[in-house]
Order: sequence, then structure tokens, then C-alpha cells
Amino acid sequence: MTKATAHSISPSERDAMRDAIDRALTAQTETGKAGIAASIIRDGSVIATGENEVHLQSDPTQHAEMVAITRAAQALNTTDLTGCTLISTLQPCEMCLAAMRFAGISRVIFAATQDHVAPKYFVFPHLRIDDFQRGDGFTALGGIDEDRILHLYATGEE
Repeated sequence: MTKATAHSISPSERDAMRDAIDRALTAQTETGKAGIAASIIRDGSVIATGENEVHLQSDPTQHAEMVAITRAAQALNTTDLTGCTLISTLQPCEMCLAAMRFAGISRVIFAATQDHVAPKYFVFPHLRIDDFQRGDGFTALGGIDEDRILHLYATGEE
């Protein structure tokens, strides 16, 4: 994983991250749960957004990233999301990273990094984001505005 800098992400990616963080903070304030928010962007435009719906849907697969991927596929009427970037407030877990790869998403930008959050967010801690980056152009940029959101995920006691 690469630590992102202001020069490594576009203005639209930066805006999408700020929006996702604002949505996550709002979700945490309104529900008392740790808010996690994601967006899918293509060519500088937001295609879809999602928030964590695990408890709302009683479905452990409804992570914010999965919700955003589903909505983007529906909005574009295709399961091929090649050319899209996923933005998330939390480093995507192993399930979400696999779903991204199956959808053809080859770029992810996130705020809070695995090394700085509670272990509960990663079921297979030995499987790292670097494992998803090997060989085929997958880019992961983390730590964007991490200081704004880290407190939501630090203890895992949402």
C-alpha cells in the first residue's frame, strides 16, 4: 500500500473522500455506530455511494464498499466496473477487496489504515492489502485524512 499524498489523488477523488468522511461521521452521530462510507467514481464523477448497512439489513456482507459496488453496477447496468475507483473511509476488508477485484476496480483510496484500527475489522489479518496489489496494476492509496476519521475505528467498540 502506498501512503497517498496531495499529488497522488485527483481533486474529484479528494472531494469524494471528504464527502465519505462527512457521511461516516454523520452516520456515527445519528446511530451511535461506527460509520463507514464508500463511493465509486469514474472519470471524475461519483457513480454511487454506500454506507455500512450490516445492522440495518441484518446481512454481514452489506459493508459500505459492497453497497457502493452494487449500486454502481446497477447505475451503469454492468458488473464490469473497470475504470472506476473505490473511495472508503476505512481500508477495505478482505471480502470487499475481493469484490472490487471481481468487479474490475483496480484503484482504491481510503482514510483509516489497517495498522491504526481495531483488529475486528479484518478477519484474516495475515492477508494484507499488499497481497491484492501483486502483479496486475492494482493501486491502493491509504491514510487520506486519516486523522479526521480514525477515532471511529480505533477501539472497535461502536
